[in-house]
Amino acid sequence: MSEPVSVLGGRVAAGAVSVRDAGLMGMVTLRGDLDALGGAVREVAGVDVPGVNRVAMNGDRGAVWMSPDEVLLLVPYAEAGAAVAAVDAALAGVHHLAVDVSDARAVMVLEGAGAREVLGKLAPADLTPGVFGPGQVRRTRLGQVAAAFWCEAEDRWTVVCFRSVGDYAFKLLAQSAADGAVGFH
Repeated sequence: MSEPVSVLGGRVAAGAVSVRDAGLMGMVTLRGDLDALGGAVREVAGVDVPGVNRVAMNGDRGAVWMSPDEVLLLVPYAEAGAAVAAVDAALAGVHHLAVDVSDARAVMVLEGAGAREVLGKLAPADLTPGVFGPGQVRRTRLGQVAAAFWCEAEDRWTVVCFRSVGDYAFKLLAQSAADGAVGFH
């Protein structure tokens, strides 16, 4: 049996910031009435359902608001299947959808003081400090690919995209980091 691997294979790029493969991460898309999902989210991720455009983390577990009826649960990779089962059990009789999407995504981490600038050159989003900061998430585009990113701290950001465009997104971020800051933020 084959072992799971990250699409980015542990790659790291240095420039204005470090861009690195976050490795395998367990991710469960959970859809339904967010008010009804709270108990299951707390049980699996150890956090409350985050507010609009927010992310809530508790160590290596968390929940990311993705839309008015969707959260992305983050768990250790090996626990994603069990997380789906736990959500389904906790929400028995409640209309919902829980799917393990771990292998369908690529995850990258940007670290360094220029991370906001590196992302800002690629995403049509207002990343101005005070407008977008720690604990916030944005679903948008990087170049021409769909992605989501959140700010964990001013110098640490996480980017998630489809696995099929993971290499492209990594190269975009690496080039933006190599080109350096533009001095806007």
